[in-house]
Amino acid sequence: MKSLLAVSCLCVLSLSPCGILGQQAAPSNRNVFASLNAMLSEAPQTSEASPALTLPQVEAMAAESNPAISVAVRRVVMAEAHVPAAGALNDPTFMYRGWGVPLSQPWNYNQAQNMFMFSQSLPGLGKRDLRTSIARFDVIEAKDELAATRLQISVQVRKAFFDLLLAQDELRIHRQNVAIARQAIAAAQIRYTVGQVPQQDVLKAQVALTELDENLIRFERDAEVARARLNALMNRTPGTTLRVEGSYHVTDRLPPVESLEKTALQERPDLLDAEAAIAKSRKKEQLAKKAYVPDVALSGGYMLMPPTSSMRNTYMVEAGINLPWLNRRKNNAEIATAGARVTEQQAELADLRNAAFDQIQESLAETLAAQRLARVYQASLHPQAEATLRAAVIAYENNQTDFLNLLDSQEAVIRIDLAWLQALRDFNTRLADLELAVGAPIPLTQPSTPEVKP
Repeated sequence: MKSLLAVSCLCVLSLSPCGILGQQAAPSNRNVFASLNAMLSEAPQTSEASPALTLPQVEAMAAESNPAISVAVRRVVMAEAHVPAAGALNDPTFMYRGWGVPLSQPWNYNQAQNMFMFSQSLPGLGKRDLRTSIARFDVIEAKDELAATRLQISVQVRKAFFDLLLAQDELRIHRQNVAIARQAIAAAQIRYTVGQVPQQDVLKAQVALTELDENLIRFERDAEVARARLNALMNRTPGTTLRVEGSYHVTDRLPPVESLEKTALQERPDLLDAEAAIAKSRKKEQLAKKAYVPDVALSGGYMLMPPTSSMRNTYMVEAGINLPWLNRRKNNAEIATAGARVTEQQAELADLRNAAFDQIQESLAETLAAQRLARVYQASLHPQAEATLRAAVIAYENNQTDFLNLLDSQEAVIRIDLAWLQALRDFNTRLADLELAVGAPIPLTQPSTPEVKP
């Protein structure tokens, strides 16, 4: 785009003598071109008060401050804290009992049998270990949810980062195009005042300037939306001033779909969480079957007998068990429910795998399409548009073409530059979606290389 500005300057310099005469001969035409210049809106400059942030810096800030990640971390801490309690014994109980207190002397406990007793219930063999295992699977599920949250936030950060980077680059190109448009207006004014440019060329320039203003509105909107989203992901006020810097990357080659599917089975958090849920349900099924292993309750105590008793100091021991065989309907129903839950979760896991493979296929197809499109703009469309514009400038200087053709060539370069930027952004965001589908960073067969910005 810098070359376009230089070319436009050459157009003005080559015609400056005529421009002086024309401005002296037709001063009334100044109002026409003054209004055209007034239509040019400069893109707002981003505040330089805060340094620009790179993608790794933004990702680190989001990982440290994002509220969703903080909540997921606390859930892991809570699940870990529950593990010791899950397999612990129930609290022991202390009981006092006074027997035989005379109704006529309700205060006379010397005539009563005073009993002090401690009791402890003991679950059936193997139940405590199973409850501890179930609690450990709760920790695994919480960690999988934390990994899924971090992955989702990372993908959202990358997409918002490249959206803001694209908007900044679009505003940069807009500023360059405004400068070029001013030079084009000056060149048109020179020829218009001496009668070498028809009025339709001026009208065409007016339409081109209106399109620049239309683009500016869209670029500013996109920048504000991306900036607010990125600030929110970093747990900052949406209106906080934010600039980003970086380059777009287009990889030379992506892994085959089979490799991506294998990685997803090993790394994707929701699949790992589903597998952990199945293992946890199997433990619950085993615990339900343990219902037929009776629990035991043990009690021991000291008894203080009345003074008239031959044995005033005595003790007592009690033991009891529950009888689960007498409640088979309830226990068998719980066992069947636990087994059905395992079968249900296995079907859910199969459905999740199919959905994951479909998501990988779709994301890979979109990423490859964005990759090819970016390469087409870089290798073919952009050089061809630049060459067409240079040829139009030379022809215009030699009076071999009109101003409209020159303006059309310039607009074509602008459109292709903006489309190239969007294609670069699309590839990077599609790559982020692919990593979300896989559940891990994409193992690239060749290192990605930064693209040169238009």
